[in-house]
Amino acid sequence: MNLIGFALLLFLFPFQKPIESKPPNILFLIADDWSYPHAGIYGDLIVRTPTFDWLAKEGALFTHAFTASPSCSPSRASILLGRYPHQNGDGGNLWSEFPNVHPTYVQILEANGYFSGSKRKGWGPGEHKVTGFANNPAGKSFDDFATFLNEKPKDQPFTFWFGSSDPHREYMPNTGIQSGMKLWDVIVPGFFPDNDCVRNDILDYYFEIERFDRESGQLIALLKEMGELDNTIIVMTSDNGMPFPRAKANLYDYGTRMPLAIRWPEKVNPGTVIDAFVNFVDFAPSFVEAAGLSQNSMSGQSLWGLLSGEKQDRKQVYLERERHANVRKGNLSYPMRGVRNQDYLYIWNPMPERNPAGDSTVHQSVGQFGDVDHSITKFLIMELAGKATEGKPDLFNLSFGQRPEEELYDVKNDPYQLNNLATDPTLSSIKAKMKSDLLQWMTETGDLRATNPRSTFWDEVRYTPTYLMKDADVSQRILEYRIMPPFGPASQKGIPCLSESN
Repeated sequence: MNLIGFALLLFLFPFQKPIESKPPNILFLIADDWSYPHAGIYGDLIVRTPTFDWLAKEGALFTHAFTASPSCSPSRASILLGRYPHQNGDGGNLWSEFPNVHPTYVQILEANGYFSGSKRKGWGPGEHKVTGFANNPAGKSFDDFATFLNEKPKDQPFTFWFGSSDPHREYMPNTGIQSGMKLWDVIVPGFFPDNDCVRNDILDYYFEIERFDRESGQLIALLKEMGELDNTIIVMTSDNGMPFPRAKANLYDYGTRMPLAIRWPEKVNPGTVIDAFVNFVDFAPSFVEAAGLSQNSMSGQSLWGLLSGEKQDRKQVYLERERHANVRKGNLSYPMRGVRNQDYLYIWNPMPERNPAGDSTVHQSVGQFGDVDHSITKFLIMELAGKATEGKPDLFNLSFGQRPEEELYDVKNDPYQLNNLATDPTLSSIKAKMKSDLLQWMTETGDLRATNPRSTFWDEVRYTPTYLMKDADVSQRILEYRIMPPFGPASQKGIPCLSESN
Protein backbone atom coordinates (compact mmCIF):
# COMPACT_ATOMS: atom_id res chain seq x y z
CA MET A 1 0.00 0.00 0.00
CA ASN A 2 1.36 3.46 -0.91
CA LEU A 3 1.48 6.41 1.48
CA ILE A 4 -1.60 8.01 -0.06
CA GLY A 5 -3.66 4.87 0.52
CA PHE A 6 -2.42 4.57 4.09
CA ALA A 7 -3.30 8.21 4.78
CA LEU A 8 -6.79 7.61 3.38
CA LEU A 9 -7.34 4.71 5.77
CA LEU A 10 -6.29 6.88 8.71
CA PHE A 11 -8.74 9.55 7.58
CA LEU A 12 -11.63 7.12 7.25
CA PHE A 13 -10.93 5.18 10.46
CA PRO A 14 -9.10 7.60 12.78
CA PHE A 15 -10.32 6.04 16.05
CA GLN A 16 -10.22 2.36 15.19
CA LYS A 17 -9.57 0.33 18.36
CA PRO A 18 -7.35 -2.72 18.61
CA ILE A 19 -9.12 -6.04 18.56
CA GLU A 20 -8.49 -6.60 22.28
CA SER A 21 -9.53 -3.33 23.89
CA LYS A 22 -9.32 -2.89 27.65
CA PRO A 23 -12.47 -2.70 29.79
CA PRO A 24 -14.13 0.72 29.63
CA ASN A 25 -13.93 3.25 32.40
CA ILE A 26 -17.19 4.58 33.85
CA LEU A 27 -17.80 8.21 34.75
CA PHE A 28 -21.20 8.70 36.36
CA LEU A 29 -22.31 12.33 36.66
CA ILE A 30 -25.42 12.79 38.79
CA ALA A 31 -27.21 15.99 39.72
CA ASP A 32 -29.31 16.40 42.85
CA ASP A 33 -32.95 17.35 42.03
CA TRP A 34 -32.87 18.11 38.27
CA SER A 35 -36.01 17.46 36.19
CA TYR A 36 -36.66 16.74 32.54
CA PRO A 37 -36.90 18.78 30.27
CA HIS A 38 -34.58 21.40 31.74
CA ALA A 39 -31.67 21.20 29.29
CA GLY A 40 -30.96 23.04 26.09
CA ILE A 41 -31.10 19.97 23.90
CA TYR A 42 -34.62 19.18 25.17
CA GLY A 43 -35.74 22.59 23.95
CA ASP A 44 -35.45 24.66 27.13
CA LEU A 45 -34.59 28.13 25.88
CA ILE A 46 -33.20 29.53 29.13
CA VAL A 47 -30.95 27.08 30.92
CA ARG A 48 -27.52 26.62 29.32
CA THR A 49 -26.26 23.03 29.41
CA PRO A 50 -23.44 22.76 26.86
CA THR A 51 -21.87 19.70 28.51
CA PHE A 52 -25.09 17.71 28.60
CA ASP A 53 -25.97 18.81 25.07
CA TRP A 54 -22.52 17.77 23.80
CA LEU A 55 -22.81 14.33 25.44
CA ALA A 56 -26.21 13.82 23.86
CA LYS A 57 -24.95 14.79 20.40
CA GLU A 58 -21.86 12.62 20.78
CA GLY A 59 -23.87 9.70 22.11
CA ALA A 60 -27.48 9.00 23.06
CA LEU A 61 -30.22 11.27 24.35
CA PHE A 62 -33.06 9.62 26.28
CA THR A 63 -36.53 11.17 26.22
CA HIS A 64 -38.25 8.75 28.61
CA ALA A 65 -35.77 8.03 31.39
CA PHE A 66 -37.30 7.66 34.84
CA THR A 67 -35.88 7.43 38.31
CA ALA A 68 -36.91 4.37 40.31
CA SER A 69 -38.05 6.68 43.12
CA PRO A 70 -38.33 10.49 43.31
CA SER A 71 -36.29 10.66 46.52
CA CYS A 72 -32.50 10.84 46.93
CA SER A 73 -31.57 7.76 48.98
CA PRO A 74 -33.88 5.18 47.37
CA SER A 75 -33.09 6.49 43.89
CA ARG A 76 -29.35 6.23 44.46
CA ALA A 77 -29.64 2.80 46.07
CA SER A 78 -31.51 1.54 43.01
CA ILE A 79 -28.82 2.97 40.73
CA LEU A 80 -26.07 1.19 42.66
CA LEU A 81 -27.88 -2.10 43.21
CA GLY A 82 -29.93 -2.38 40.01
CA ARG A 83 -32.95 -3.23 42.15
CA TYR A 84 -36.30 -1.52 42.69
CA PRO A 85 -36.67 0.42 45.95
CA HIS A 86 -39.14 -2.03 47.49
CA GLN A 87 -36.56 -4.80 46.89
CA ASN A 88 -33.98 -2.89 48.91
CA GLY A 89 -35.67 -3.09 52.30
CA ASP A 90 -34.60 -0.15 54.46
CA GLY A 91 -33.06 1.42 51.36
CA GLY A 92 -36.53 2.18 50.05
CA ASN A 93 -36.68 5.17 52.40
CA LEU A 94 -34.88 8.49 52.59
CA TRP A 95 -32.43 8.88 55.53
CA SER A 96 -32.22 5.13 55.87
CA GLU A 97 -29.47 2.54 56.26
CA PHE A 98 -27.89 1.23 53.07
CA PRO A 99 -28.85 -2.44 52.56
CA ASN A 100 -25.88 -4.80 52.55
CA VAL A 101 -27.44 -7.94 51.11
CA HIS A 102 -26.73 -7.76 47.37
CA PRO A 103 -23.61 -6.36 45.68
CA THR A 104 -23.51 -2.91 44.13
CA TYR A 105 -22.10 -2.50 40.66
CA VAL A 106 -19.15 -0.73 42.31
CA GLN A 107 -18.39 -3.79 44.45
CA ILE A 108 -18.64 -6.10 41.45
CA LEU A 109 -16.28 -3.93 39.41
CA GLU A 110 -13.83 -3.52 42.31
CA ALA A 111 -13.67 -7.29 42.75
CA ASN A 112 -12.71 -7.55 39.09
CA GLY A 113 -9.86 -5.07 38.93
CA TYR A 114 -11.54 -1.67 38.77
CA PHE A 115 -10.29 1.32 40.76
CA SER A 116 -13.29 3.13 42.25
CA GLY A 117 -13.96 6.51 43.76
CA SER A 118 -16.50 9.26 44.27
CA LYS A 119 -16.76 12.97 44.95
CA ARG A 120 -19.36 14.79 47.04
CA LYS A 121 -22.79 13.17 47.28
CA GLY A 122 -22.71 9.43 46.69
CA TRP A 123 -25.45 7.29 48.16
CA GLY A 124 -27.41 9.23 50.75
CA PRO A 125 -28.55 10.83 52.84
CA GLY A 126 -28.40 8.01 55.38
CA GLU A 127 -25.94 5.70 57.09
CA HIS A 128 -23.79 3.06 55.44
CA LYS A 129 -21.10 2.21 58.01
CA VAL A 130 -23.65 0.58 60.33
CA THR A 131 -24.29 -2.05 57.65
CA GLY A 132 -20.62 -2.77 57.02
CA PHE A 133 -19.47 -0.28 54.37
CA ALA A 134 -16.15 1.37 55.15
CA ASN A 135 -16.70 3.85 52.32
CA ASN A 136 -19.78 5.29 50.72
CA PRO A 137 -21.36 2.62 48.48
CA ALA A 138 -20.72 4.89 45.48
CA GLY A 139 -16.96 4.62 46.10
CA LYS A 140 -14.22 5.96 48.35
CA SER A 141 -14.39 9.73 48.62
CA PHE A 142 -11.72 11.83 46.89
CA ASP A 143 -11.13 15.57 47.07
CA ASP A 144 -11.43 15.85 43.31
CA PHE A 145 -11.29 13.88 40.08
CA ALA A 146 -7.68 14.88 39.37
CA THR A 147 -6.52 13.40 42.69
CA PHE A 148 -8.44 10.22 41.94
CA LEU A 149 -6.81 9.90 38.51
CA ASN A 150 -3.35 10.51 39.94
CA GLU A 151 -3.82 7.76 42.53
CA LYS A 152 -5.25 5.28 40.05
CA PRO A 153 -2.72 2.58 39.15
CA LYS A 154 -1.56 2.80 35.56
CA ASP A 155 -3.63 0.88 33.00
CA GLN A 156 -6.27 -0.03 35.60
CA PRO A 157 -9.88 0.70 34.56
CA PHE A 158 -11.89 2.91 36.86
CA THR A 159 -15.41 3.78 37.91
CA PHE A 160 -15.98 7.25 39.33
CA TRP A 161 -19.18 8.78 40.71
CA PHE A 162 -19.47 12.58 40.69
CA GLY A 163 -22.46 13.52 42.81
CA SER A 164 -23.16 17.22 42.68
CA SER A 165 -25.24 18.97 45.34
CA ASP A 166 -26.83 21.10 42.60
CA PRO A 167 -29.64 22.01 42.07
CA HIS A 168 -30.70 20.94 45.59
CA ARG A 169 -32.02 23.65 47.87
CA GLU A 170 -31.47 26.00 49.54
CA TYR A 171 -30.74 28.53 46.78
CA MET A 172 -28.99 31.86 47.05
CA PRO A 173 -31.85 34.11 45.89
CA ASN A 174 -31.32 36.06 42.68
CA THR A 175 -28.34 34.08 41.39
CA GLY A 176 -30.30 33.29 38.24
CA ILE A 177 -31.54 36.77 37.38
CA GLN A 178 -28.17 38.32 38.20
CA SER A 179 -26.44 35.90 35.83
CA GLY A 180 -28.45 37.39 32.97
CA MET A 181 -31.49 35.11 32.80
CA LYS A 182 -34.83 36.85 32.20
CA LEU A 183 -38.00 36.43 34.27
CA TRP A 184 -40.25 36.74 31.24
CA ASP A 185 -38.58 33.82 29.46
CA VAL A 186 -39.59 31.29 32.13
CA ILE A 187 -42.29 28.74 31.29
CA VAL A 188 -44.04 28.21 34.63
CA PRO A 189 -45.45 24.68 35.18
CA GLY A 190 -49.23 24.66 35.49
CA PHE A 191 -49.15 23.56 39.12
CA PHE A 192 -47.41 26.81 40.21
CA PRO A 193 -48.80 30.34 40.39
CA ASP A 194 -47.45 32.32 37.47
CA ASN A 195 -45.83 35.36 39.11
CA ASP A 196 -42.42 36.98 39.12
CA CYS A 197 -41.26 35.53 42.47
CA VAL A 198 -41.96 31.97 41.28
CA ARG A 199 -40.16 32.77 38.03
CA ASN A 200 -37.21 34.11 40.02
CA ASP A 201 -37.14 30.89 42.07
CA ILE A 202 -37.03 28.83 38.87
CA LEU A 203 -34.15 30.98 37.56
CA ASP A 204 -32.17 30.19 40.73
CA TYR A 205 -32.83 26.49 40.10
CA TYR A 206 -31.56 26.96 36.53
CA PHE A 207 -28.43 28.69 37.81
CA GLU A 208 -27.49 25.59 39.80
CA ILE A 209 -28.20 23.27 36.87
CA GLU A 210 -25.72 25.34 34.88
CA ARG A 211 -23.12 24.98 37.65
CA PHE A 212 -23.53 21.18 37.62
CA ASP A 213 -23.18 21.18 33.85
CA ARG A 214 -20.05 23.32 34.03
CA GLU A 215 -18.38 21.15 36.68
CA SER A 216 -19.23 17.99 34.75
CA GLY A 217 -17.53 19.52 31.72
CA GLN A 218 -14.38 20.06 33.76
CA LEU A 219 -14.25 16.36 34.65
CA ILE A 220 -14.69 15.38 31.02
CA ALA A 221 -11.86 17.74 30.04
CA LEU A 222 -9.56 15.85 32.42
CA LEU A 223 -10.54 12.59 30.75
CA LYS A 224 -9.60 14.05 27.39
CA GLU A 225 -6.23 15.26 28.72
CA MET A 226 -5.32 11.76 29.92
CA GLY A 227 -6.37 10.17 26.61
CA GLU A 228 -9.23 8.14 28.12
CA LEU A 229 -12.23 9.99 26.70
CA ASP A 230 -13.22 7.45 24.07
CA ASN A 231 -12.69 4.47 26.36
CA THR A 232 -14.97 5.87 29.05
CA ILE A 233 -18.71 5.39 29.43
CA ILE A 234 -20.02 8.79 30.47
CA VAL A 235 -23.51 8.99 31.96
CA MET A 236 -25.07 12.34 32.92
CA THR A 237 -28.38 12.46 34.73
CA SER A 238 -30.16 13.32 37.99
CA ASP A 239 -31.46 11.38 40.98
CA ASN A 240 -35.00 12.83 41.15
CA GLY A 241 -37.05 15.84 40.22
CA MET A 242 -36.81 19.54 40.99
CA PRO A 243 -37.21 20.62 44.66
CA PHE A 244 -40.58 22.27 44.19
CA PRO A 245 -44.17 21.40 45.14
CA ARG A 246 -45.73 18.47 43.23
CA ALA A 247 -42.33 17.57 41.75
CA LYS A 248 -39.67 15.95 43.97
CA ALA A 249 -41.09 13.13 46.15
CA ASN A 250 -44.04 12.68 43.75
CA LEU A 251 -44.70 10.23 40.92
CA TYR A 252 -45.79 12.96 38.51
CA ASP A 253 -43.41 13.62 35.62
CA TYR A 254 -41.66 16.56 37.26
CA GLY A 255 -40.69 14.22 40.10
CA THR A 256 -39.68 11.12 38.14
CA ARG A 257 -38.83 11.96 34.52
CA MET A 258 -35.11 12.62 34.24
CA PRO A 259 -32.60 14.12 31.82
CA LEU A 260 -30.26 11.40 30.57
CA ALA A 261 -27.40 11.31 28.07
CA ILE A 262 -24.87 8.50 27.58
CA ARG A 263 -21.67 8.59 25.55
CA TRP A 264 -19.59 5.49 24.74
CA PRO A 265 -18.19 5.52 21.19
CA GLU A 266 -17.67 1.76 21.18
CA LYS A 267 -21.39 1.05 21.53
CA VAL A 268 -23.33 4.26 20.96
CA ASN A 269 -23.61 6.07 17.64
CA PRO A 270 -23.51 9.88 17.82
CA GLY A 271 -26.90 11.54 17.63
CA THR A 272 -28.85 8.51 18.85
CA VAL A 273 -32.25 9.38 20.33
CA ILE A 274 -33.97 6.80 22.54
CA ASP A 275 -37.72 7.23 23.02
CA ALA A 276 -38.17 3.86 24.74
CA PHE A 277 -38.79 3.80 28.50
CA VAL A 278 -35.82 3.16 30.77
CA ASN A 279 -35.61 2.98 34.55
CA PHE A 280 -32.61 3.78 36.70
CA VAL A 281 -32.42 0.14 37.81
CA ASP A 282 -30.97 -0.37 34.31
CA PHE A 283 -27.67 1.43 35.04
CA ALA A 284 -26.01 -1.19 37.26
CA PRO A 285 -26.52 -4.20 34.95
CA SER A 286 -25.34 -2.03 32.03
CA PHE A 287 -22.07 -1.18 33.78
CA VAL A 288 -21.47 -4.78 34.82
CA GLU A 289 -22.09 -6.05 31.29
CA ALA A 290 -19.84 -3.38 29.79
CA ALA A 291 -17.00 -4.70 31.92
CA GLY A 292 -17.54 -8.18 30.49
CA LEU A 293 -19.01 -9.48 33.73
CA SER A 294 -22.30 -11.03 34.79
CA GLN A 295 -24.60 -10.77 37.81
CA ASN A 296 -27.78 -12.45 39.02
CA SER A 297 -29.07 -10.09 41.72
CA MET A 298 -30.32 -7.20 39.62
CA SER A 299 -33.81 -6.47 38.34
CA GLY A 300 -32.79 -3.94 35.70
CA GLN A 301 -32.07 -4.64 32.05
CA SER A 302 -28.83 -3.65 30.35
CA LEU A 303 -29.14 -0.69 28.01
CA TRP A 304 -26.53 -1.77 25.47
CA GLY A 305 -28.88 -3.95 23.43
CA LEU A 306 -31.36 -1.10 23.20
CA LEU A 307 -28.61 1.27 22.13
CA SER A 308 -27.48 -1.09 19.39
CA GLY A 309 -30.97 -1.28 17.90
CA GLU A 310 -32.20 -4.45 19.58
CA LYS A 311 -35.99 -4.73 19.98
CA GLN A 312 -36.87 -4.65 23.67
CA ASP A 313 -40.12 -4.54 25.61
CA ARG A 314 -39.84 -1.00 26.96
CA LYS A 315 -43.33 0.40 26.45
CA GLN A 316 -43.81 1.49 30.05
CA VAL A 317 -41.98 2.07 33.30
CA TYR A 318 -42.83 1.39 36.95
CA LEU A 319 -42.47 3.98 39.70
CA GLU A 320 -42.72 4.07 43.48
CA ARG A 321 -41.98 5.89 46.70
CA GLU A 322 -42.18 5.20 50.41
CA ARG A 323 -41.19 7.45 53.31
CA HIS A 324 -39.38 10.60 52.21
CA ALA A 325 -38.79 12.80 55.26
CA ASN A 326 -40.09 12.23 58.80
CA VAL A 327 -43.02 14.61 58.38
CA ARG A 328 -46.08 12.67 59.58
CA LYS A 329 -46.92 12.01 63.19
CA GLY A 330 -45.71 8.50 63.96
CA ASN A 331 -42.92 8.66 61.36
CA LEU A 332 -45.33 7.37 58.72
CA SER A 333 -44.63 6.76 55.06
CA TYR A 334 -46.80 7.91 52.19
CA PRO A 335 -46.66 4.94 49.81
CA MET A 336 -47.25 5.32 46.09
CA ARG A 337 -46.93 2.94 43.17
CA GLY A 338 -47.32 3.91 39.54
CA VAL A 339 -46.96 2.93 35.91
CA ARG A 340 -46.25 5.37 33.07
CA ASN A 341 -46.52 4.76 29.32
CA GLN A 342 -46.62 7.00 26.26
CA ASP A 343 -50.23 8.03 26.85
CA TYR A 344 -51.10 7.73 30.54
CA LEU A 345 -49.79 7.82 34.08
CA TYR A 346 -51.59 5.63 36.64
CA ILE A 347 -50.86 6.13 40.35
CA TRP A 348 -52.06 3.98 43.23
CA ASN A 349 -52.08 5.54 46.71
CA PRO A 350 -52.78 2.62 49.09
CA MET A 351 -53.06 4.87 52.16
CA PRO A 352 -54.96 7.93 50.88
CA GLU A 353 -55.97 9.02 54.38
CA ARG A 354 -52.38 10.12 54.98
CA ASN A 355 -51.03 13.47 53.84
CA PRO A 356 -48.88 13.14 50.68
CA ALA A 357 -46.85 16.31 51.37
CA GLY A 358 -46.63 15.70 55.12
CA ASP A 359 -48.61 17.02 58.07
CA SER A 360 -49.73 20.64 58.07
CA THR A 361 -47.57 21.31 61.14
CA VAL A 362 -44.06 20.07 61.77
CA HIS A 363 -43.56 16.53 63.05
CA GLN A 364 -39.76 16.35 62.97
CA SER A 365 -38.23 17.35 59.63
CA VAL A 366 -38.32 20.45 57.44
CA GLY A 367 -41.48 22.13 58.75
CA GLN A 368 -45.11 22.15 57.68
CA PHE A 369 -45.83 19.97 54.64
CA GLY A 370 -42.24 18.82 55.02
CA ASP A 371 -42.02 16.46 52.04
CA VAL A 372 -41.82 19.70 50.04
CA ASP A 373 -38.60 21.67 50.48
CA HIS A 374 -39.11 25.21 51.75
CA SER A 375 -39.04 27.87 49.03
CA ILE A 376 -40.76 31.06 48.01
CA THR A 377 -42.78 28.96 45.54
CA LYS A 378 -43.99 26.68 48.34
CA PHE A 379 -44.86 29.60 50.61
CA LEU A 380 -46.81 31.42 47.92
CA ILE A 381 -48.84 28.28 47.19
CA MET A 382 -49.49 27.81 50.91
CA GLU A 383 -50.95 31.31 51.00
CA LEU A 384 -53.53 30.19 48.41
CA ALA A 385 -55.31 27.86 50.88
CA GLY A 386 -59.05 28.38 50.57
CA LYS A 387 -58.65 30.83 47.68
CA ALA A 388 -59.33 28.57 44.69
CA THR A 389 -61.01 30.19 41.71
CA GLU A 390 -63.78 28.32 39.94
CA GLY A 391 -62.65 26.95 36.61
CA LYS A 392 -58.95 27.09 37.52
CA PRO A 393 -56.70 24.50 39.18
CA ASP A 394 -56.73 24.55 42.98
CA LEU A 395 -52.98 24.98 43.35
CA PHE A 396 -52.97 24.57 47.13
CA ASN A 397 -54.88 21.31 46.99
CA LEU A 398 -52.75 19.96 44.13
CA SER A 399 -49.58 20.42 46.19
CA PHE A 400 -50.74 19.89 49.78
CA GLY A 401 -54.18 18.27 49.78
CA GLN A 402 -55.05 14.62 50.26
CA ARG A 403 -55.38 12.47 47.17
CA PRO A 404 -57.74 9.69 46.13
CA GLU A 405 -56.60 6.09 46.07
CA GLU A 406 -56.33 6.12 42.28
CA GLU A 407 -55.08 8.75 39.86
CA LEU A 408 -55.01 8.60 36.07
CA TYR A 409 -53.59 11.30 33.81
CA ASP A 410 -53.56 11.80 30.05
CA VAL A 411 -49.90 12.82 29.80
CA LYS A 412 -50.09 13.99 26.19
CA ASN A 413 -52.97 16.41 26.69
CA ASP A 414 -52.23 17.15 30.35
CA PRO A 415 -48.42 17.35 30.61
CA TYR A 416 -48.55 18.83 34.12
CA GLN A 417 -50.91 16.09 35.36
CA LEU A 418 -53.57 18.45 36.74
CA ASN A 419 -56.77 16.62 35.76
CA ASN A 420 -57.33 13.25 37.44
CA LEU A 421 -59.35 11.02 35.10
CA ALA A 422 -59.51 7.95 37.34
CA THR A 423 -63.32 8.14 37.63
CA ASP A 424 -63.92 8.76 33.92
CA PRO A 425 -66.02 5.77 32.74
CA THR A 426 -64.68 6.08 29.18
CA LEU A 427 -61.20 5.27 30.48
CA SER A 428 -62.15 2.41 32.80
CA SER A 429 -60.59 -0.26 30.59
CA ILE A 430 -57.33 1.69 30.30
CA LYS A 431 -57.20 2.18 34.05
CA ALA A 432 -57.96 -1.50 34.68
CA LYS A 433 -55.19 -2.63 32.33
CA MET A 434 -52.61 -0.31 33.89
CA LYS A 435 -53.66 -1.33 37.39
CA SER A 436 -53.37 -5.01 36.41
CA ASP A 437 -49.90 -4.46 34.92
CA LEU A 438 -48.82 -2.63 38.06
CA LEU A 439 -50.01 -5.39 40.37
CA GLN A 440 -48.35 -8.05 38.20
CA TRP A 441 -45.03 -6.16 38.36
CA MET A 442 -45.35 -5.72 42.13
CA THR A 443 -46.03 -9.43 42.55
CA GLU A 444 -43.18 -10.52 40.28
CA THR A 445 -40.68 -8.23 42.02
CA GLY A 446 -41.68 -9.21 45.55
CA ASP A 447 -43.29 -5.95 46.64
CA LEU A 448 -44.80 -6.30 50.14
CA ARG A 449 -47.67 -4.09 49.05
CA ALA A 450 -48.80 -6.58 46.43
CA THR A 451 -50.18 -8.84 49.15
CA ASN A 452 -50.37 -6.38 52.05
CA PRO A 453 -51.21 -2.92 50.67
CA ARG A 454 -51.21 -1.37 54.14
CA SER A 455 -47.89 -2.85 55.28
CA THR A 456 -46.19 -0.78 57.99
CA PHE A 457 -42.68 -2.02 57.10
CA TRP A 458 -41.43 1.33 55.81
CA ASP A 459 -43.11 3.19 58.71
CA GLU A 460 -40.96 1.22 61.12
CA VAL A 461 -37.62 1.55 59.32
CA ARG A 462 -35.19 3.69 61.28
CA TYR A 463 -35.07 7.38 60.37
CA THR A 464 -31.45 8.27 61.08
CA PRO A 465 -31.51 12.03 61.90
CA THR A 466 -32.42 13.07 65.45
CA TYR A 467 -32.90 16.81 64.91
CA LEU A 468 -36.25 18.51 65.48
CA MET A 469 -37.14 21.36 63.16
CA LYS A 470 -39.80 24.07 63.42
CA ASP A 471 -42.56 25.44 61.22
CA ALA A 472 -41.60 28.34 58.99
CA ASP A 473 -43.26 31.71 59.43
CA VAL A 474 -44.71 31.72 55.93
CA SER A 475 -46.05 35.27 55.90
CA GLN A 476 -42.75 36.64 57.16
CA ARG A 477 -40.73 34.64 54.64
CA ILE A 478 -42.86 36.01 51.80
CA LEU A 479 -42.62 39.53 53.19
CA GLU A 480 -38.82 39.33 53.33
CA TYR A 481 -38.31 37.88 49.85
CA ARG A 482 -37.06 40.29 47.20
CA ILE A 483 -36.27 39.98 43.51
CA MET A 484 -32.97 41.82 43.00
CA PRO A 485 -32.43 42.50 39.29
CA PRO A 486 -28.88 43.53 38.40
CA PHE A 487 -29.89 46.85 36.84
CA GLY A 488 -32.57 49.52 37.10
CA PRO A 489 -34.28 51.35 39.96
CA ALA A 490 -35.18 48.09 41.77
CA SER A 491 -31.61 46.77 41.85
CA GLN A 492 -30.92 48.20 45.34
CA LYS A 493 -34.17 47.68 47.27
CA GLY A 494 -35.57 44.81 45.25
CA ILE A 495 -39.09 43.89 44.16
CA PRO A 496 -41.38 42.30 46.79
CA CYS A 497 -43.68 39.36 46.06
CA LEU A 498 -46.79 40.93 47.51
CA SER A 499 -47.04 44.03 45.36
CA GLU A 500 -49.99 45.30 43.36
CA SER A 501 -48.53 43.75 40.22
CA ASN A 502 -48.74 40.30 41.82
